[in-house]
Amino acid sequence: MSSSDHRVITVETENRKFDVDIEKYDNGFFISISEGARKLGAMIMSIGTGPSPSSSTIIPTRNDSIFLKLISQKIASEFRGVCIVSLSTQQELGSNAGKVLIEKITEAVRE
Repeated sequence: MSSSDHRVITVETENRKFDVDIEKYDNGFFISISEGARKLGAMIMSIGTGPSPSSSTIIPTRNDSIFLKLISQKIASEFRGVCIVSLSTQQELGSNAGKVLIEKITEAVRE
């Protein structure tokens, strides 16, 4: 990740455009994913300091809860810290869009 500790990327997949804000802290990340207007949405927090990550829902979602948990736990356990992820979409993600987002976000936090 760049030395500024803040990064914005755009992910386009399946004719959809997602803006991803990644804020890096000494002990973790805050990641906001928005489709359309930039909004906070469903939110989950994971802590990856133990043998397996622990997660807690802050703002529940009707759908895409598995995606939120996967990305949050993946980043938290990889960086041994806290990861909070917010997701605001216009419609359900679907598995292909979710895979692309996980791949691009993971790539971005490793830089």
